[in-house]
Amino acid sequence: MHCPFCRHDGSRVVDSRTAEDGMSIRRRRECTQCGSRFTTIETASLSVRKRSGAVEPFSRTKVIVGVRRACQGRPVSEDDLALLAHKVEEAIRHTGQALVDSHDVGLAILGPLRELDEVAYLRFASVYSDFNSLEDFEKAIEGLRAGRGDRS
Repeated sequence: MHCPFCRHDGSRVVDSRTAEDGMSIRRRRECTQCGSRFTTIETASLSVRKRSGAVEPFSRTKVIVGVRRACQGRPVSEDDLALLAHKVEEAIRHTGQALVDSHDVGLAILGPLRELDEVAYLRFASVYSDFNSLEDFEKAIEGLRAGRGDRS
């Protein structure tokens, strides 16, 4: 860690605290050469491996954009989408892996989306799970009904 004032590469940690609901660590540091104090924020990086093999940083915005299409015309607010993206990121971070497949991100979306809006869930699942027939939709609807305890 280089001091932002004198560029010396030695510093000591004076104080550490969690920030952003435990998603990052805020450290107060002191340069061992000039004595200046500065703050650093440390976060664990999370990357996604796409089907093409390309690796890119995880993006809540991309989750929101993908789910927003499925939610068009549904009573889902931007706050609901932001909360869903947060839940997805937490679920992925909970796996303890720094690199996850895009398929795993899609799986992590399905649960919270199902809770948020069943129609949006069906729309997203139909594309994500590559529904090819009416039977695929029927199975998904039966699963939704079974989850609610609705046997009609």
